[in-house]
Amino acid sequence: MRPSKREKCERLERVDVLLRERYPEAECALEYGGDAWRLLVMGRLSAQCTDAKVNAVCKELFTKYPTFAEMAEANVEEVEQIIKPCGLYKMKAKNLVDASVMLRDEYHGELPSTMEELLRFPGVGRKIANLLLGDIFHTGGVVADTHCIRICGRLGFYPEREKDPYKVEMTMGELFEKTGLCASDFCHRIVWFGREVCIARSPKCAVCEMRDFCKGRRDE
Repeated sequence: MRPSKREKCERLERVDVLLRERYPEAECALEYGGDAWRLLVMGRLSAQCTDAKVNAVCKELFTKYPTFAEMAEANVEEVEQIIKPCGLYKMKAKNLVDASVMLRDEYHGELPSTMEELLRFPGVGRKIANLLLGDIFHTGGVVADTHCIRICGRLGFYPEREKDPYKVEMTMGELFEKTGLCASDFCHRIVWFGREVCIARSPKCAVCEMRDFCKGRRDE
């Protein structure tokens, strides 16, 4: 029998409490230093790449191109060489330079605060847009990354086989709206939880605070 919306909301509230206890500070795993443009850059680089790798690569990238203005004037091939360890480097480099040009020429360096406008930037999809809206403008929705999709499925908010980021965002977004919880903070915490406990291939169910009600629990 499928849980009702009310039951899912109650479960979300319970998960949120447990995550807050484990991770009192809801910190973004990307070390962007509070700079909106840098978060856009790092969010784009994180596609099919670990946050740890992005943080390491961006130390060199931001040393050479500390602001959007410098990146807007960058040689794409030089950017490619720096970000190559992040994978998909040719498309990512072009996206970063083009996005910086757009930020400079159309928005005068001020990142827009709406989903619609953020999606205009090259390489920015809903996941990055929600990340920016949450961290920079505190209005963001669900950042449906691999950790969020996997763990929320295991916890029974939707079938585990569901892997569509948009469907997950909409499903979870409705629950966050009903409960009044902060989706952005929750998603930051779920990333850390996914790295340390609810690991993709070998979840540590025996030490998980949610094992008693997790639908995807693996008995050891």
